[in-house]
Amino acid sequence: MRGDVVPLMEHKPEASVIDNKVLLEAHVMSKCPDARDCLQKLVVPAMEQISDKVDFGLSFIASVSNKSADVVCKHGPAECIGDMLILCAANLPFPPEGRSMLRTPTIRSLGFANCLISSYEKIPERSFVEQCALEHGIDFDALNECASQQDDDPGHHGGDKDPLSGIALLRKSALYSEALGVRTSCTVRLDEQVWCVRDDGVWKDCAQGGRGSQVSVLVEEIEKIYRKRN
Repeated sequence: MRGDVVPLMEHKPEASVIDNKVLLEAHVMSKCPDARDCLQKLVVPAMEQISDKVDFGLSFIASVSNKSADVVCKHGPAECIGDMLILCAANLPFPPEGRSMLRTPTIRSLGFANCLISSYEKIPERSFVEQCALEHGIDFDALNECASQQDDDPGHHGGDKDPLSGIALLRKSALYSEALGVRTSCTVRLDEQVWCVRDDGVWKDCAQGGRGSQVSVLVEEIEKIYRKRN
């Protein structure tokens, strides 16, 4: 992995204790049927079994302008909003109490992302986003504020509580995918290598002779890598 890019899924203050976890990443577009299938058929079922062994990251694929702050998404501006909502949810402070305590920040974030992408045609309908936020313990007002933030660098004032910027998060996420040469939604990467690709409704370039699209095979490989490191 390039040293100057990091996967943007969420802030991880516990990073110092997850060094031995296995890096699992999915690169997607929020209004893409392949992203929906990829999460539902592979990523989410696998994470339900091995989330404690994984450092998970969800990144987005979009075109970033070198001349302006513009970000262009393949499926239009609504997709950019969906991408930003998911990134904002992943980076919002984790609630200190309540039902959400039963979930880790990663599970909360991935659950929200899966909720949106599962019915991607509804993105960015307010009632739909609110329902997904409610289901996964996410503050909708804070989410909306982040996604609506127009300042590409809201932290330039140096304050301790500078607002999150959805557009800034999306730019960084898109640049990360670009730096890795990832252009297809959905591309799953395991331990810094392409594991499997979902494209045009079929699995392609999957590891282990094409068996990598099977949840059991992915889980087994993650457990194998984890055992070697711990």
